[in-house]
Amino acid sequence: MDFLELVKNRYSCRNYKGQAVENEKLKYIMECVRLAPSAVNRQPWHFRIIVDDDRRKLIQQCYDRDWFRTAPVYILASILHNEEWVRGDGKHHGDIDIAIAVEHLCLAATAQGLGTCWVCNFDAEACRAAFSLPPHEEPAVIIPIGYPASEPSEKKRKTLDTIADLHSTESR
Repeated sequence: MDFLELVKNRYSCRNYKGQAVENEKLKYIMECVRLAPSAVNRQPWHFRIIVDDDRRKLIQQCYDRDWFRTAPVYILASILHNEEWVRGDGKHHGDIDIAIAVEHLCLAATAQGLGTCWVCNFDAEACRAAFSLPPHEEPAVIIPIGYPASEPSEKKRKTLDTIADLHSTESR
């Protein structure tokens, strides 16, 4: 599948089968994450793959939704603020770097026939406590991952001409 087709197939999956995700697929996905670019190649991130029942229950307490509990795997993506690059004007790039890495994760999962969903509206402090995160580590995104149990609904997207000035690409 080419890249555009891959992007068209990725969606926010909110219904998963109970089927376990194979370790080979998780390793493939995490290798794609490992290769994601970051500002000054700092790679200021840490990913916790959560598959065991005790830790699954902990993460579910941080985001209490019925659909969320259907995922067999969760990946907790954290920013390591003590490793992130800071631009000269004080702009921290950890949020940007984790976003790039998480989208690599989601696209890699899609390529493996798996569904994912970005979850940012969770209780970060409960998550920090549940996983005993150090002060410099910020839980940024929880990604449920698994085999989709239903088909996606149609994506509603803005048109290309509303998000980009294509006139600059025309010959003059």
